[in-house]
Amino acid sequence: MLDILFFSGLVLYFAAMVLTFVGMVFKKEKITAVGWYVFLAGAAVSTAYLVYRGIVAGRLPLSNQFEFAASFSWGIAVILIFLHYRFQLDWIEAAGMAMTFLILSYAALQPREVTELMPALRSAWFGFHIGSAAFSYASFMLAGAAGIRYLLTVRKNPEDERLEQMDYFIYRLIALGLLLLTITILSGAIWAEEAWSSFWTWDPKEVWALITWILYAIYLHLRLGRRKTGTFMAWYAVIAVPVVLFTFIGVNTLLPGLHSYGALPPEVL
Repeated sequence: MLDILFFSGLVLYFAAMVLTFVGMVFKKEKITAVGWYVFLAGAAVSTAYLVYRGIVAGRLPLSNQFEFAASFSWGIAVILIFLHYRFQLDWIEAAGMAMTFLILSYAALQPREVTELMPALRSAWFGFHIGSAAFSYASFMLAGAAGIRYLLTVRKNPEDERLEQMDYFIYRLIALGLLLLTITILSGAIWAEEAWSSFWTWDPKEVWALITWILYAIYLHLRLGRRKTGTFMAWYAVIAVPVVLFTFIGVNTLLPGLHSYGALPPEVL
């Protein structure tokens, strides 16, 4: 049942992405609308999957690389849906759907067995720390998606009236992501002191989380100071995405440390 729900969500995300791209390319609003409703169905199935997995596991589904990736993808979908209904941001949907699908595709490559929560993760900080990280990364990914759309739009029509809105929401998404990443780092420090008697151990995951934080803090400094143009800041948001992905995937794969519970299964932030 778990696998059926998981892969159903993956297929629905893929179908939604294809329909939305086709609708955009051929300017068919009805196809785009169908794509959105298929995406909503995929988000509903993914929500059901995570809830069911949590019930089966008897804990929040956040304990390993697979579960974090599935939650990361779900976080992108949730924020994208909020932006659609709260601000009617249709211009971000195609790129956002693609990122939702790609992150969930990465999850599909990871071991999907339900395992017991490791002793090191049995803490009141577990859901708070890892949940804030998932939504932080989701915000940064959507900021990158908005940056891609900004660059495509400004190249096609530098006078497009939506450019100012795109620049504003890149900023808002990064501000949200940075706030959540700050919460992630601070809660992780408190948790680390409880678990390892040290607030900071220079573990690779800690270091790269800090690098990511500094990178986006520089963005906010430049954006609030209005030292750079919208195009520069859009490129910044796009180029920063690989750093987020390395913090999420690369560190666990290439730089094992206290956050890599390796063979037990691989742990994330």
